[in-house]
Amino acid sequence: MIFTVLLFILGLILIIIAGDRFVDAAVAIAKASGISDIVIGATIVSLGTTLPEILVSTTASFSGSADIAVGNAFGSIICNTALIAGIVMLIRPEKNADRKSISWRILFFFVAVAVCFLFGLRTGSYGLVSGVILVGMFVVYALVSIFSRTSGKSEGGPGAQQISVPKNILILIICAAMLFVGARLLVTQGTKLALALGVPERVVAVTFIALGTSLPELVTAISSLIKGHADVSIGNILGANLINLLLVIGIPALLSGVTPSAAALTTDLPIAALSMAVLALPMIAFRRGFRVQGALLLAGYIAYTITQF
Repeated sequence: MIFTVLLFILGLILIIIAGDRFVDAAVAIAKASGISDIVIGATIVSLGTTLPEILVSTTASFSGSADIAVGNAFGSIICNTALIAGIVMLIRPEKNADRKSISWRILFFFVAVAVCFLFGLRTGSYGLVSGVILVGMFVVYALVSIFSRTSGKSEGGPGAQQISVPKNILILIICAAMLFVGARLLVTQGTKLALALGVPERVVAVTFIALGTSLPELVTAISSLIKGHADVSIGNILGANLINLLLVIGIPALLSGVTPSAAALTTDLPIAALSMAVLALPMIAFRRGFRVQGALLLAGYIAYTITQF
């Protein structure tokens, strides 16, 4: 049992370290290539911080652990929104929200929620068709992110010239390998812990594994708060949550298929959607956030976690 816990913790550590360095290397390569900062934040950073979830869910689906694959995706959205964004809004609410940017991302998110809910309810699984739809939506999302803003080019010249692209590509490869190993440890040891404790795999997935794979978003949020850029962490969370549905569910569905549990569809997904509504709708309506949102989101996360056990 102790050895299982240690391996589970090792998997978390590998994901935290590798996830952080993966994002840094990806951003460095993007900057060296002259890609705009806005595109880097909307796509590469969000994709990088969500990579642990993608690998964990894909690994779990191939291992036959559908509850971990789906629970990790939905649980990460709840963790990102109710816990991490809740902390951000409670400490430093968004003062000047970009209504247009938030609105179209929220629209994408709720369309993805509808796809996940309807396919789960009608077919009982996420397979090739739903996988194609979700991954296709990600492609559209990435293209809209790229072309919706044209300003904010990364600085070229001397700064970009000093970035070693081959070195950062090597870091990407090493970090990808570490993330794969960490994901395998989380899934295999998380399953063993669930069996040993008599706790359903889904509960382990929506709590411990979801929190572990959401640590890159938490690190980003804390760093942004310290630097006085709460909007950066909120934007990253919105993008990461969307990717959690489009790729964390879409890729396993496309490759192997995955069957969500009834609790995932009737409890986890609706709570994830409700959390996003509490976070985003006031910012769309009033162009700002409020501390009461943070308090509601944190209270909701605590209540949700307690009820799972």
